[in-house]
Amino acid sequence: MKTVIPVENGDTLVAVRGFLKRLLEAGVVDAVLVPMETPAGAVTPALVSDSRLLDAANPLAPVMGLNAARVVGPVSIREPRGKIAAVLRPCELRALVELVKLKQASLDDMVTIGVDCLGTYDVPVYEVMRADDGVDVAAYLASAQSGELAPQDGYAFRDACQMCEKPHVSALSSGERLGGVEAVVTLELFGADLSAGIPVTLPDELAEKLGLTDPSPGPSPARRREIIEKVIAARTQVRDARFAEMDRRLEQEGIEGVFAACVRCHNCMTVCPICYCKTCLFKSPTFDHEPLQYMNWAHRKGAYRLPADTMLFHLTRLNHIVLSCVGCGMCTSACPAELPVGRVFRTIGQQVQAVFDYVPGGNVEEPLPLITFREDEWMEVGEE
Repeated sequence: MKTVIPVENGDTLVAVRGFLKRLLEAGVVDAVLVPMETPAGAVTPALVSDSRLLDAANPLAPVMGLNAARVVGPVSIREPRGKIAAVLRPCELRALVELVKLKQASLDDMVTIGVDCLGTYDVPVYEVMRADDGVDVAAYLASAQSGELAPQDGYAFRDACQMCEKPHVSALSSGERLGGVEAVVTLELFGADLSAGIPVTLPDELAEKLGLTDPSPGPSPARRREIIEKVIAARTQVRDARFAEMDRRLEQEGIEGVFAACVRCHNCMTVCPICYCKTCLFKSPTFDHEPLQYMNWAHRKGAYRLPADTMLFHLTRLNHIVLSCVGCGMCTSACPAELPVGRVFRTIGQQVQAVFDYVPGGNVEEPLPLITFREDEWMEVGEE
């Protein structure tokens, strides 16, 4: 059903915290996985079982230092486990869907709570904002009503957010489909006056347990759709321009040129929600070459770039995750050399995903292309 979480005194965050507390106090879940503010002001995911501690929850903070799907997997994949609610942005939900398909996470005993995303800042930018003039969260949330999403003056959203064409969620319990990734519960920010109430869609049974039994549609589906399409159009324009620019760079410089400053720190792999291998080739002795090997390469070529095997690292990772890349951009955010890792992976990923007619994170029931065999899949290239 569609209803509204009441907001008192215009404090949207307090209302969201109250909703999450209800989930615990009504016994719907045993714990809530949600971004929490630390005493120092940083925002990081935590698994919360004490409803009183949810006074520090802040799923509306415009900052993203981790794709939370990476931590949902370990708390959901094996039994016995608790029943949890996971509050996730659209790119986190999409990554979770891919991890479920890869058997690295489970949706059993989980209530996914999807929140429309208005854009996020990198952690260092967010910390500067907090230290300087502060983060104007009220203006940030108000932009959801009109769809005029813009960063605070003097700052910039994360690169991935600027070109994210899937910023919204849809409810599993709703017949209205807007193309967003689906969640059990949705907090529908786009098109809403959040100072008056937070539109939420959730199953009837859950609404009854939480005492949210007054049907209230919030903004009309047409209005919500209008705002979402407006945001998507603006983001898609940015995306296409950046893809075209990256295509030109890859053609002129090659991938080795674009990644020339890579120091093979593995940060991009560490933060990637799709990189899940327990035993990674690049964290093994395979690439600990003997000193004489380095000398032989240097003599053969005249000069040998160090650290070694950077291109092999990126090409191997690209090969492993290109179909499941959801474009969260955490790889770009984590790169100490400020390389456009996410842009490269998204630019190439879009082309590969189009070949397989596959949308990563779109439908948990849709099988991964590379583990699915179709007898006619090579007909288009002349096989009989």
